[in-house]
Amino acid sequence: MASDGSEEFRLVSPSIGNEGKIPRHYTDEGQGAKKNISPPLEWYNVPQGTKTLALVVEDIDAPDPNGPIVPWVHWVVVNIPATVKGLPEGFSGKEEEVGGEYAGIKEGNNDWKVPGWRGPRLPNHGHRFEFRLYALDDELHLGNKVTKDKLMEAIEGHVVGEAVLMAKF
Repeated sequence: MASDGSEEFRLVSPSIGNEGKIPRHYTDEGQGAKKNISPPLEWYNVPQGTKTLALVVEDIDAPDPNGPIVPWVHWVVVNIPATVKGLPEGFSGKEEEVGGEYAGIKEGNNDWKVPGWRGPRLPNHGHRFEFRLYALDDELHLGNKVTKDKLMEAIEGHVVGEAVLMAKF
């Protein structure tokens, strides 16, 4: 329960337990067509006043070859309508195909500089992946090239709630 007595805003995946391991077909280490599939996500108890949701997925243990640990962005998704209750498995790159209330959702560029989900492929496993969902009081207008940095700047002062799912690779 949240401090105000309401149910807590939560982000879950039917395929990945909190602090659980990311299954291989969601990674770049999967086989053939069972590779780099975006994982299914569901959320509950969206805060009142939410107009849209935004999602950022990062490897929070990624080392910078020139120094410290710098989060590596794997997926950015913006303008998810508050009425949508989740993203189905394999959603990345198919928002127009899925259609309906999903059609206005926009995927931003990850740190490979391409839009959509890109699963992990690491020299060493054990990294933590943070799926962070932001509940926002407005729709975002970020232009054609959406990035995590543009998103973080645009949502300042508009976040009405955050939910986090942690996973391991």
